[in-house]
Amino acid sequence: MDRPNRIAVVTGASSGIGLEIARELVDRGFDLLVTAEDDRLEAAARDLSLTGARVDAVRADLATRAGIETLVEAVHGVGRPVDALVLNAGVANGGPFVDTPLEDDLRVVALDVTATVHLMKRLVPAMAERGEGRVLVTSSVAATMPGPWYATYAASKAFVLSFALAVRHELRSTGVTVTALLPGPTDTAFFAASRMEGTRVARGPKDDPARVAKEAVAGMLAGREKVVVRSLKASAQAAAGSLLPDRAKAALHAWATRPPRTTRRRPGDGS
Repeated sequence: MDRPNRIAVVTGASSGIGLEIARELVDRGFDLLVTAEDDRLEAAARDLSLTGARVDAVRADLATRAGIETLVEAVHGVGRPVDALVLNAGVANGGPFVDTPLEDDLRVVALDVTATVHLMKRLVPAMAERGEGRVLVTSSVAATMPGPWYATYAASKAFVLSFALAVRHELRSTGVTVTALLPGPTDTAFFAASRMEGTRVARGPKDDPARVAKEAVAGMLAGREKVVVRSLKASAQAAAGSLLPDRAKAALHAWATRPPRTTRRRPGDGS
């Protein structure tokens, strides 16, 4: 991992933690292939390239099979082995599960779960065959307990955490390491994008995404198993998730993520 001209692939790199991870990698001498689906990606790539690094931007919707394959083809088109693979793209869907649109919940699963599995399946075997590489997968402290009011997100992040650690074990003799990132509440557009602005967690203290990224990249390059952001709140939530029974975990989590109003109208109720 010390040779020059290393290349990293970063998903969800147009803003938030993903963009800060990309900045951290550029500062450490990596060239980049960055991807996201929104129109902020090109501006982010231009900003990152001001350092002199090579930065290729691929706009793709990783919640679709076509988008994933577009990214994979772009990675192969660079013609260089991937030294670091950062699977950070993700989305949540806030609100009562019985009320949220099915397509929104399925999109959470598609982006947070299916894309992670698909991209690792397509890109990690070459790293293992080469005998070196680092993988960082963004989970969440939400993965440590059931997550009422954004149930598909917490469940998806629990899958991601288990999957990352399982594949890490399988790769232990290959020279490739997989690191799971478990950030707590972070100062990004996550809560607005997930329709969770009115929740206690959205109104509470949040970590600096640059700090999260610095810890994440350092942990990935060191080959660590997990990186849990060291803020008191995030550490306490992760600790509670390992100690409390499931019913208490769900209640604790729900206190933070409950929307301001969760009472459903019954048939015949007035507007």
